Amino acid sequence: MSLSDKEFMRYNRHIMVDKIGEQGQLTFKHAKVAIVGIGGLGCPAAQYLVASGIGHLILIDHDHIELSNLQRQILFSTEDIGRSKAATAQKKLQPLNPHCQITALTQSVFDTELDVLLDDVDLVLDCTDNPNTRQFINQACVDSGVKLVSASAIQGAGQMISFDFSTPDSPCYQCLFSDVDEQPNNCQTSGVFSPLLGVMGSLQATEALRLLLGITNNLNKLMLFDAFGMEIRQFKVAKDSQCRCCNLST
Repeated sequence: MSLSDKEFMRYNRHIMVDKIGEQGQLTFKHAKVAIVGIGGLGCPAAQYLVASGIGHLILIDHDHIELSNLQRQILFSTEDIGRSKAATAQKKLQPLNPHCQITALTQSVFDTELDVLLDDVDLVLDCTDNPNTRQFINQACVDSGVKLVSASAIQGAGQMISFDFSTPDSPCYQCLFSDVDEQPNNCQTSGVFSPLLGVMGSLQATEALRLLLGITNNLNKLMLFDAFGMEIRQFKVAKDSQCRCCNLST
């Protein structure tokens, strides 16, 4: 399958990029990506993935838009308050790129048949802000051997890490964060600097596209971004031999 003339024109600036080209754009066109959480991270990530030509994007979020979301969730406006995040995002994203199929799931990720869904997905973006939800998504991706790009942000600090669970020696999110806090820190409890979500969500989209292109040098590296200090640090994460999630010997 090749690009149509309209697609070739739409993605011309991608096709000119040495590491993408027409073949890379076709890879995007044939990809199926799921985003869990259409909030401060999920909004910019979804916008860039749709604009970039991802063939099928699945949006999963049971939540509804609130006034306090509008400081950072840039897909939504005042008129959207009270509406479903996933359904509203689908409605606003579809005109951005008619070549992209967008599916909105308006139930909690815990209420989806995630294992079935992941059988047909190339990559998952975890854009949630709850440790229990992150661990649930991580476990599902480990079990399905699906790539995962996870990010979070609080106050002025952001972090991102990606895994390829098709490789048996890959660590997982639980290797890094084994304890789940009873009282999680998130935007609601601690606040967050608005543009930081745009940075981290854009980085998630960037990493997702890189992984689809087969660029894997950033796997298993925890990226820490300090928005107020304008500093980035990275740390390599190793597989925990005692991890109850990804260690096959346990």
